[in-house]
Amino acid sequence: MTDAKKDTTIFELADQFIALANELSQTEQDVGKVGTALRFAAARYNAFEAAIKSSDLAKEKDSALEWFSNEYREMLQDNLQDHIANPPQAPANDSASDDNGVQQFQP
Repeated sequence: MTDAKKDTTIFELADQFIALANELSQTEQDVGKVGTALRFAAARYNAFEAAIKSSDLAKEKDSALEWFSNEYREMLQDNLQDHIANPPQAPANDSASDDNGVQQFQP
């Protein structure tokens, strides 16, 4: 008997996290706070992933950090390009629309 269960793709899993982040953004009314929490959660889970996959995390820490950082950078680059090509529309009742300031991202 074959297993008819469909494997969930990383994109489908990511969509579930994004849906939760969108819900939290509506509840918290603070996309920055939710974004920071999501980055912290990703870092925490990635550290756990590295810990369970590594035979010597203390020795492999720098390599793991470089690998995860490169992966994130590539994913962020792709998504930034997508938002440049297809800018998101803020909801009419978005509290950020009342703020005339523009977020400046600096290193």
